[in-house]
Amino acid sequence: MAVTLLFTGLEGSTAHAHRLGARYAALLAEHRRLVREAVESASGRELDCRGDEFSIAFDAPADAVRAAEAIQHAHTRNEWPDGAVRVRMGIHTGEPVLEDGDYYGIDVHLAARLCDAAHGGQVLLSQAALEQLAGAVESLDLGEHELRGIPAPERIHQLVASGLAAVHPPLRTPATPQGKKLRVVLADDSVLLREGIARLLEDAGFDVVGRSGDGGDLLLKVRSYSPDVAIVDIRMPPTHTDEGLRAAEEIRAKHPDTGVLVLSQYLESAYALQLLSESAEGVGYLLKDRVADVDEFVAAVRRIAEGGSVLDPEVVSRLVGRRRRDDPLLQLTPREREVLELMAEGRSNQAISERMFVTMRAVEKHVTSIFVKLGLPSASEDHRRVLAVLKFLEQ
Repeated sequence: MAVTLLFTGLEGSTAHAHRLGARYAALLAEHRRLVREAVESASGRELDCRGDEFSIAFDAPADAVRAAEAIQHAHTRNEWPDGAVRVRMGIHTGEPVLEDGDYYGIDVHLAARLCDAAHGGQVLLSQAALEQLAGAVESLDLGEHELRGIPAPERIHQLVASGLAAVHPPLRTPATPQGKKLRVVLADDSVLLREGIARLLEDAGFDVVGRSGDGGDLLLKVRSYSPDVAIVDIRMPPTHTDEGLRAAEEIRAKHPDTGVLVLSQYLESAYALQLLSESAEGVGYLLKDRVADVDEFVAAVRRIAEGGSVLDPEVVSRLVGRRRRDDPLLQLTPREREVLELMAEGRSNQAISERMFVTMRAVEKHVTSIFVKLGLPSASEDHRRVLAVLKFLEQ
């Protein structure tokens, strides 16, 4: 059944909080009051409220537009303690799956991304929402845009209505990252694979500062260049057994500021667990086949450079698939198992939300349930909870 989703958020909420200090709580409370009054008046259903952000569902797209206009007008008329408070909005109509009071699917993700792309005082409409409105509103065609996590470009429209600003800066859509390039050292005895990985990383904006064919030369280049990430093949000369793994462990011990991504031709769960045995911070283990998915591979390297962790889905599936007497994993629902596997791969709640196309609230509910059922304490840092899950599965 079709539903129209409205996502909202305050522009510059962090700046407001910084300027107002303790008084920000009053601003936030007033913002929420205005949003909820408009939503109730337009027969909307509040799905989630996180800080200054709302997700709301409507049976009719015209009601979503009516609520959006009312929210914008209310915020414009209101007197705020530190100047204008402006709301950015995204509206999309689709058929998300409803389960346990939460909506799931790409439609949820698209509505959220439209909100992210908007500026304060701006209401963005998807092509699907505009078509459902069937000429009931005026709009400005902003063209097709790439939205993070959405597989194809989306044609985006701006709502035009009395009292709404008509001119805004370019949409906040993905742009080429600026600033210092991440430095990478590569080690693999296969020249073809080594050069291929180097090329795709350079195309993605990395600076490949060193290439090696064996563990000894890799360690020399790490000492010389202090890279952000070292990418290492497990089996390298002279014995082609675990030279790369031993080099990776030495890098972790002697160069803690360098993240390590180990690549393997074969699934070797014991090596993955050995690599993660002390800490999952800034470390990863992937099968070489994963390189073929360039976007995922590049994202994995960035995650490790930022101190996160990455674990190959095949390793996770093997660990999660283990069975033993009184196995608490049997208590998990299919959706909780899916969340657990993504957690074990090193993904944050936000990344899980994007992968499963669900709201953050839904992910948090599943994570809480998983920790309760497995008897594991929740941790705020992603790599710590991954390590906790892996240690549990290893028992």
